Amino acid sequence: MSAEALAAGRPFWQAKTLEEMTDAEWESLCDGCGRCCLNKLEDWDTGAIAWTNVACRLLDHDSCRCSDYPGRSKIVPDCIRLTPEEVRTLSWMPPTCGYRLVAEGQDLPWWHPLVSQDPATVHEAGISVRGRVVSEDGMEPEELEFHLVRWPGRVPKGGLSPTRPAKGRAPR
Repeated sequence: MSAEALAAGRPFWQAKTLEEMTDAEWESLCDGCGRCCLNKLEDWDTGAIAWTNVACRLLDHDSCRCSDYPGRSKIVPDCIRLTPEEVRTLSWMPPTCGYRLVAEGQDLPWWHPLVSQDPATVHEAGISVRGRVVSEDGMEPEELEFHLVRWPGRVPKGGLSPTRPAKGRAPR
């Protein structure tokens, strides 16, 4: 089916499973929002996840990309390397995440760089963490509870729409 779907002109994320993707295709599913790079707190009793607006020290707050992606695991040992299995089991994957959407059989929204052909649309749509985060640098772990936010675990109005809003501006 995947070869037929590709031959029919469907984009790879609609035609392939996560496991069938090349490394380049896999990496391109990242929309560059930076939400997964936010510190999260987990309730040990319930497993509930609480989001913070505190970003990993390697996150570039403007581009919302890792400033040392190849070396991130050496600098931040608990940085998770996503795999198809991880994407399907991690409860904290943002609801707007391209990996999560494809794993759940959904299409990518209009603002995803693979759809828009423009890496800036993730920021324009209000999906990225740009302008909303602080760095964990110099912060004590106990301080995280003072930075709890809900927006990373939510989808902005119209955020998963397959087409760009009619007025030319993304919903906030």
